[in-house]
Amino acid sequence: MFGRIQRPAADAIEVIIGPRASFMGELRSDTSIRIDGAVEGGRIETAANVILTETARAQCDIWAKTVSIRGYFRGVIRADRVELLDGSQVYGALHVNSIFMDEGVLLRAELNLQGAAVEDAGVLPRPGTSTSIPVVTPTSSPRNAVG
Repeated sequence: MFGRIQRPAADAIEVIIGPRASFMGELRSDTSIRIDGAVEGGRIETAANVILTETARAQCDIWAKTVSIRGYFRGVIRADRVELLDGSQVYGALHVNSIFMDEGVLLRAELNLQGAAVEDAGVLPRPGTSTSIPVVTPTSSPRNAVG
């Protein structure tokens, strides 16, 4: 009765905006948030995950660890990971470390990947080194090729 209060796990969903509900304003939580309804402006912020289901219509900014979208989203996302699932429609700007995208996604957004520095990932040559990259020019168009 008077014991310590147990904090829920960060990935436990404690906040749900139902399919017939709408929300406007700032929403902050320590746990995951699931949106089935409408979010009209404002910001959603959590140290855990935000899930937008296929019935979700969100026009807001989201700051979270992971954002998973299957519905409609317009706004700015700042997250470690974004998952764009089949049927999602996303407009705005994504600032993420990693992204997963299914087929069937409509994405019209500025994408800023902020993971490891590009040089550290071995994609760009380090200063002072020279690297040549071969350029291949096709000799015939695919329409004329016989297969």
